[in-house]
This record gives sequence, C-alpha cells and structure tokens, in this order.
Amino acid sequence: MSDLLKNIDARTKLAGTNKLEILLFTLGLDQRSGRRETFGINVFKVREVMRTPEITQAPDMPSSVEGMVSLRGVLVPVIDLAKYAGIITDSKPEIMVVSEYNGHTQGFLVEAVDTILRLDWSVMRVPPDMLTMQMGGLVTAVTELDSGKLVMMLDVEKVLAETTQKSNTIDTAAVISDASISHKTVFFADDSLVARSQIEQTLDAMNVHHMHAINGKRAWDELLKLAKSAEVQGKMVKDLVHLVLTDVEMPEMDGYMLTKQIKSDPRFVGIPVLMHSSLSGLSNQKLGQSVGVDGYVAKFEPHKLSESIMNFLRRE
Repeated sequence: MSDLLKNIDARTKLAGTNKLEILLFTLGLDQRSGRRETFGINVFKVREVMRTPEITQAPDMPSSVEGMVSLRGVLVPVIDLAKYAGIITDSKPEIMVVSEYNGHTQGFLVEAVDTILRLDWSVMRVPPDMLTMQMGGLVTAVTELDSGKLVMMLDVEKVLAETTQKSNTIDTAAVISDASISHKTVFFADDSLVARSQIEQTLDAMNVHHMHAINGKRAWDELLKLAKSAEVQGKMVKDLVHLVLTDVEMPEMDGYMLTKQIKSDPRFVGIPVLMHSSLSGLSNQKLGQSVGVDGYVAKFEPHKLSESIMNFLRRE
C-alpha cells in the first residue's frame, strides 16, 4: 500500500493548475441504502496507509473514536469513519489511513482503499443541499467519475473539531484586535462550515469588516463584481478589500488557482493574499509562494490567525 503514496514530489507541481490528487476509499456496504459509497481525501493530508493495527481503548472518547495506537512512539487517536458518518455496516475496517493536518496526526479506519486519482478542482462540485443534510455537513465536495461512481470529499476540519471534543466557538480572549483597523475589510474563502464559523468569529472579535465565499470559484466571481463596482465608483479594488484570506482545498477552484487569478489581474494590485490551511507542511507553504501568496498561517489558532491578519492590515 505504500506504493500508493510514492512520487509525492511530482505532486508539488499541481499548485496553480487547479488540480488535486485524492485517495479513494470505502467505508462498507450501508445496510440502510444498500450502497457502498466512495469517499476521498487529499493525498497531501495522507501520511501513510496500513493494515489496522492493535488499538488500545481509551476512556471518555467520542463514540466514533475507537482508541489510540502507538506509531513510532507517538500515541495517535483512531477514528472509525463509518461510525462517524452514521453508516451502518457489517464490514470490518481492515485499513487505517494515517492523516496529518492542522498540526495533528490521526488514524481513520476504512473498509478499503482503492486508488489515487488526479482530478481538476473544476469537476468537484458543491454538494446539493439534500446530501449536505443527509451527511450532516460532512461532505464538502462531490464529483462523478467517468464510470458513474460518485465520490464525496470529507470535511476533515469538521471531523477533527468533533472527534477531539473541541468547541467550534473560539476563545475570543486569544484574538488580537486594534481599533486602527476597524475600517478594513477582509474577504475570505473556505469550503468548510466549521472553518468559516471560526474565521467569522475571529474577524468579529477583531472588529474587522468581512465578506466570504464557500469556494475559490465563487470568491473569484465576487471579486470580479467588486472590481466592476470599484470602477464605477472611480476607486481601486484595494480601497474596498484590504486582504484576501483563502483556504487551499475548495471545490471548483482551489486556493492556489484563486491566488494565481488575483495576482495576474492588475485590478487587484496591492491586495495581499493570506493562505489559511490545514495543509501546514513546509512544501505546501512553498507551493503557495510559487503562485504569489503573501503569507501563510496554519489552521486553526485564533491568536496566530488574528496576528497574521493584523500584520497585513496595519501595512495599509
């Protein structure tokens, strides 16, 4: 299974091409629907794939957390994704996908892994409301393969927030604020409902105006509208928006492509782009820099996020 994750260096060239690679996996035959659904996770978030090791039970854990495993001397929580997603199945999770994001490492128990697919973010769509309700907001994007198979991307921020028993409400005492930036406006893009809520709470605590979009494509569409509005008013776009904050992984258009679009359009000169992502590795920061990102902050620490936003807004 380690062969699935080889050639990671080649994947660093995906930045700015609006492409991604996802590891496909299944969680078992759902007894309610009679279907075996296919899910996906960004390869950049996968550290390794292995047979499910012996799991040590741990007290006071959410029901979907099976326990802990020791990986190279580090205790890692193990989440049964079928239980978490509410899928009733007799399938035994034979595989553990070790994922690393938000500075955390965790194991996801799955029935089986399939393959790695390279796709264009433009074919990843915002899930329909019915699916969002059915999956409890767990799915951030969907796509249909040539075979007709539907693939659903999971909201890993949501999984992390709920399985670590952390509240989605931020500690506003950790947020840095300054009255001198209260007239500034931040435009942010993120496909995770949990992340958008956390960002909004942070910006509210900073007393900063804000607008948002649920993915890069919609963010770009809104920014183009703002550019037209600025032209009518005889202003620069940077007079209306003082910072763009963007996630990396988003359906239709990712954060790299959004940044590339902004940086290549002279109407947006002077507007810094701050990348805010759970893909916190050094390689991902370099990818952002390659398309013109002005700064990078890892999810999700309100103090660091507010500090980074403050540094850019004070420069205006």
